[in-house]
Amino acid sequence: MSLRIACAFVLLGMGPGLAQVPDAVLLAGACQGCHGAAGQGFHGIPQIKDAHSRADFVAMMQAFRANQREATVMGRIARGYSEAEITALAVLYARAQ
Repeated sequence: MSLRIACAFVLLGMGPGLAQVPDAVLLAGACQGCHGAAGQGFHGIPQIKDAHSRADFVAMMQAFRANQREATVMGRIARGYSEAEITALAVLYARAQ
């Protein structure tokens, strides 16, 4: 019984540390529903993989978040991401520099 309690405390202690590093692949799952599994875009939804530099990807997401770029749902989606998460997605989706 005490081993279970000790393990629970260890796992609880790991939570905040793990949450600080965004997992871009996990975050990308939300993108894939509209932009395709590889970010290739389809059915009028734009390609995001290799379509922008990292800086442009981040700027675009920030513009969506601030309602400075017209979109149907991207403003609401972008507001759900932290700066670190947007940067992680930019690293995943941006074209090679």
